Amino acid sequence: MSKHIAIVGKGGVGKTTFTTMLCRYVIANKKGTILAVDADPNANLNEALGVELPTTISEMIEDTKNPKAVPEGMSKDVYIGYRIQQALVETEHLDLLVMGGPQGPGCYCYANDLLRKHIEDLEANYDYLIVDSEAGMEHISRRTIQNIDIMFIISDASARGIRTVTRVNDLVNSLKTKVGEVHMIVTKADDELIKELTPEIEKTGVDYIGYIPFDADVMKYDAQGRALFELPDDAPVVKASFSILEKINI
Repeated sequence: MSKHIAIVGKGGVGKTTFTTMLCRYVIANKKGTILAVDADPNANLNEALGVELPTTISEMIEDTKNPKAVPEGMSKDVYIGYRIQQALVETEHLDLLVMGGPQGPGCYCYANDLLRKHIEDLEANYDYLIVDSEAGMEHISRRTIQNIDIMFIISDASARGIRTVTRVNDLVNSLKTKVGEVHMIVTKADDELIKELTPEIEKTGVDYIGYIPFDADVMKYDAQGRALFELPDDAPVVKASFSILEKINI
């Protein structure tokens, strides 16, 4: 079974950037094959990784709501499996599935059940399932993404952000999904800020594993539409992320 790693936190704190660095770390250290899943409705992991995106899972699910979309003689289960294969982006370094946002009203329970099954089938071919989760962690709470081995909760360098970590951790503890290690990472921080935030960090009860400093190159690459995966090795965000990941058994 693949190792499941989830990156969670509120919007805008740097989840996708860290997910990209995590993928880069696994690839750089030749630790195994990766199936990356962008479960954030505001999907942009493909851009950070430098991967072209043909379609999303939500677009595929929307299609299945039209009975005429399923070819005659083919079950919806088989059809969804076929469409998921179409949505899977295969690259030299990793493969990527993008969930996408909801396309309209209606319950996706049946489709989510099928999606869970097909992700289970897909992940058998990989050493890592790495999930860039949405703020509400819907796909984890619905167990579309099954048991998590390592969860990173990302926060920005503010007291309000750190307090959100407590709420996220409480939600994690309330889920039926099993979660193993839970670590906190603070972004856009420095030693002085971390010192000021230490009382709030300690209140969370979550293992604080390190911070990632502000990196002007990240803003520059985003402004230019360049993939963050291609940041230079000595970029602060790359060095800090690798240093954090070396502390645990990825």
